[in-house]
Amino acid sequence: MKAGFMARIDRPWRLVATGAAFVGFGMCGLLFSVVVFPFAWLWPHRASSQRVVVTIIHWFFRALVAMLEATGVMKLDVSGARALMARGPAVVVANHPTYLDVVVLLALTPRACCVVKNAHWGNPCFWGIVRAAQYVSNADPSELIEAGARQLAAGYTMIVFPEGTRSPGGDRLHPFSRGFAHMALRAGIPVRPVLIDCNPPAFTKQMRWYDVPARTFHMRVAVLEPLELDRFAAPDTPQAAAARAVAQAVQAHITEHLFAYGFFKTRN
Repeated sequence: MKAGFMARIDRPWRLVATGAAFVGFGMCGLLFSVVVFPFAWLWPHRASSQRVVVTIIHWFFRALVAMLEATGVMKLDVSGARALMARGPAVVVANHPTYLDVVVLLALTPRACCVVKNAHWGNPCFWGIVRAAQYVSNADPSELIEAGARQLAAGYTMIVFPEGTRSPGGDRLHPFSRGFAHMALRAGIPVRPVLIDCNPPAFTKQMRWYDVPARTFHMRVAVLEPLELDRFAAPDTPQAAAARAVAQAVQAHITEHLFAYGFFKTRN
């Protein structure tokens, strides 16, 4: 009888917990923008203020992920997480099945910078965060590459979802943009692919926050070995051609491993 009661309230409970998480995230983001961002902007040493802000964001998202797990909203399994904690510059490239992908990767990566959709720069819950953390906008491709290169030179891990939006589903990906490839080529560092799966689907492009799955969704993250770029483009290859070759090769590599790991099931 008790088991039946718990089964009946499971989905409503997860709906309430999900709503509370979104409200808390929005309120904290707004508070951060109003209170923390002005101090960070006025602080005379931008490098040190960025380090503090990035650390706060990392621990906030770690707490948010822990709360989602503790309340039964999600389950998270990660393989290769230690690689994301390594110091030094890195370009992390991931597929993007769910809205929570960036939350999870920021929770796993202590010293991270993100490429953020231009639309979020005017969002009241995000505008202060993205500026204080010196995240990179995707509005201007040339500036994206320059800003990303600066963050890599400062030793940050650039987290990029090169599809530009959440994955379409149906065991396929949107074509990868080349910004991450230009960044990696300019910095002379490898690309580290990351695979993400969410089963059952949650927070996809087609779903609202209140479209809670029938059961706890299971997110799986697999951090793969880095890809040396000279595998895909010779040193004397023109930059544009090299970036195109790297972007195509990394997308093919991630797609193949999504099938190999069982995250994708049906080849189109």
